[in-house]
Amino acid sequence: MIKKHVFFFSLLIPMFSWAQYLLLNEETIFAFQTKNGKTMSLVKDKKNSYIQYRFGSKDRVEMEFPATRTKESWKQFTYSSYHRGGGKQNAGMDLSYLTFTKNNYKYQLFRTYTAEDESFSTGITVTDSKGKETDITGVYKTIKGCICNLENTDVKKEDFGS
Repeated sequence: MIKKHVFFFSLLIPMFSWAQYLLLNEETIFAFQTKNGKTMSLVKDKKNSYIQYRFGSKDRVEMEFPATRTKESWKQFTYSSYHRGGGKQNAGMDLSYLTFTKNNYKYQLFRTYTAEDESFSTGITVTDSKGKETDITGVYKTIKGCICNLENTDVKKEDFGS
């Protein structure tokens, strides 16, 4: 009998650690695990009251942006995308980016596909005030959702390459 309880509770531990990245009133827009075992999660309130970025270890959220969960949060993110069809012969690609700035650091979430080499990538590029970039590589097979779901939301839109 005790073994059954231990097994049951061991199944709940991952659920509790993931729960801090998704509150009951929220749904995931885009999320993935990084190669270093961290979690990136972009969530929104189910009634579109706010959007929030969360990043950290499986045990705790290390960064949330913005700090307050209000309707104004949507204006603090900028979405851009580019799609070119035609497959390998036309160098087809699908690029999606979401950016925000916190404490003079620019964060750019990305999800890309290029047909030429059939490569997929995801991650976060962090740029400091001097232009130095740090790449946080995501594990593509762990992606949940799509940045592209921001297309018809209140997030600011920017032409690709601006």
